[in-house]
Amino acid sequence: MEFVIDPGHPALPGHFPGRPVVPGVVVLDRVIAAIERAAGPLPPLRLPQVKFLQPLLPGERARIEFEPSAPAPAARWRFRVLRGEATIASGEIVAEAAPA
Repeated sequence: MEFVIDPGHPALPGHFPGRPVVPGVVVLDRVIAAIERAAGPLPPLRLPQVKFLQPLLPGERARIEFEPSAPAPAARWRFRVLRGEATIASGEIVAEAAPA
């Protein structure tokens, strides 16, 4: 899935004045939305590992790649967010199993 964060996005003012950078939480929101499109609604999540390697600037096109690494009920996905061939973020998202 590809996405672009519009330069008018409400999270950008103040992050950082004069040189806006897309906040990591906005990038992660796009990753979770992509996984939900493929897997359906998700239970509460943990992000045990996330690395931001390069900034994403407003207006830049990015691509999300992900793959399941464990089945339900405690499903896991590994993901990468790329700008061209450069990885800008990577990590793992874990769906919390419902309490017994």
